[in-house]
Amino acid sequence: MITHVTSVLAQDGLVDFNFGLLVDRFWANTIDGLAYGSIYALVAIGYTLVYGVLRLINFAHSEIFVIGVFATYFAFAAMGFAPGGTAQVALLPLIGSLLVAGIVAMLASGASAVLLERVAYRPLRKRGAPPLVFLITAIGASFAIQQIFLITLGGNSQPSIRLLRPTEVFSVFGARVTNIQILTFVAAIVLMVVADTFVNRTRLGRGVRAVSQDPTTATLMGVNRERVFMLTFLLGGVLAGAAALFYLMTIPAAAVYNGGFLLGIKAFTAAVLGGIGNLRGALLGGLVLGVAENYGQTFFGGEWRDVIAFVLLIIVLMFRPTGILGESLAKARA
Repeated sequence: MITHVTSVLAQDGLVDFNFGLLVDRFWANTIDGLAYGSIYALVAIGYTLVYGVLRLINFAHSEIFVIGVFATYFAFAAMGFAPGGTAQVALLPLIGSLLVAGIVAMLASGASAVLLERVAYRPLRKRGAPPLVFLITAIGASFAIQQIFLITLGGNSQPSIRLLRPTEVFSVFGARVTNIQILTFVAAIVLMVVADTFVNRTRLGRGVRAVSQDPTTATLMGVNRERVFMLTFLLGGVLAGAAALFYLMTIPAAAVYNGGFLLGIKAFTAAVLGGIGNLRGALLGGLVLGVAENYGQTFFGGEWRDVIAFVLLIIVLMFRPTGILGESLAKARA
């Protein structure tokens, strides 16, 4: 039956089933998938942090990411980089410019996330609103921020500004590994380790774990829940801002009002895939998702890229509903 269906799809031109191309591009797809997956992972950590502490799916987090993308873009523009070709900049000024843009993006996304928590979610908590109201509010906030960008900046993407051209550093079995891919992957690992260490090794991190495990008892023990909530949104927003920098470096024309919609859904998928509420699971889920969708688009055809991502999620949840790692943020290992 399955063979019949696949043969019909292939005959109709809906699916390529190009196994030879998949084998030929295996390493290229793996490397590219790890780079994209690193971006998914950084955004996914924001979803998993908020869910782990507040049991809230913050669908507006994708727009926090978009705020970081525009902050990065306008930081580039403010430093005098014009749209068009790749800027000709010496190494040290280039590093300085990227650091400044990254800091601006992280501050903008972090501040926006805290503002979102104060304006949209805190009043609901004080009124004891049910979880469904929080979910609807998150969706509404997402569309509101998206529409503000549409009204103020228009529906077209901003002209691309490229500070760093992808350059091959080395190759793996003939597949080139570029400087941007290395930066993105290494940054995701480093930031994940920093976030994990913060949650597990610091006094504030212990407060985050305590509130995640038992908010009432944590409050009785002297933990300021509102401060923990604010810190959780801040940390998630900062990581989304970092992801925005590497996303814009990878796709210079990505500064568009709805640019976070699909990426946000995939990042949420990565969080669930790895085990929502688990920081390390968010990283693993992002990397697995990035690689899997690259394999899928090569084997089935480019138009199937997004389908593969969500089918993978369904398959994993069928056999392991808690995700690949499946631990809660409340546990000591996070």
